[in-house]
Amino acid sequence: MTQEELYNIVNHENSSNNKERTLNAAFPALMRKVYVWMTLALLLTAVTAFGVATSPTLLTTIYSSRVVMWGLIFAEFALVIAISGAINKLSLSTATLLFILYSVLNGATLSAIFVIYTDLAIVKAFIVSAGMFGAMAVFGYTTKRNLSTIGRIMFMLLIGIIIASIVNIFLKSGAFDYIISFIGVAVFTGLTAWDSQTIKKMLMNQYDMSENSQKIALLGALNLYLDFINLFLYLLRIFGRK
Repeated sequence: MTQEELYNIVNHENSSNNKERTLNAAFPALMRKVYVWMTLALLLTAVTAFGVATSPTLLTTIYSSRVVMWGLIFAEFALVIAISGAINKLSLSTATLLFILYSVLNGATLSAIFVIYTDLAIVKAFIVSAGMFGAMAVFGYTTKRNLSTIGRIMFMLLIGIIIASIVNIFLKSGAFDYIISFIGVAVFTGLTAWDSQTIKKMLMNQYDMSENSQKIALLGALNLYLDFINLFLYLLRIFGRK
């Protein structure tokens, strides 16, 4: 073996080791960012919702006008689509600001839960949601089983729930709504595990803390945020049912 060949082998091994060390350093930091961003977004939503709920003026402004209410809902949809669909074109700072704005708008539209439901029902739903979310997030992160099939099934069920909910607007069936709520809990429990595994796989392929890597982490935080919020709302409809 020539000296040049030996140098190339050693250089390749050092390069691989450096890449592995970079992966080991970047991956935990990116995963922390996912859950830090998700937690901060949830806190921002909760604070906004409570603030609006304790302000009769803001509540009246939002819920006495269909234009304002539907404007908030459409703005939320637009923000989710913008963050998810254009994440590669957005800067990290812009994507973060959009996420913050979405969290605030979502808090404003969710403020009604403090009027509709009792404090006990809200606390119970939150505690159960946190427990279920945490357990499924850990499961999705640690399991070696491929959850892609489960994810596809949950997504199809989600579409079915959306259609069923629209139909029930006209049927006004309490029993049907109750069934939808239980299915919704199952769907977002499964989606939490699937999203957790998907995020892990995506971030394992990022070898540094570049802006692109952090945008992927931000998108993962948005997905988990949506999973938690929807899981909480469906459980609240079950616990708060009179």
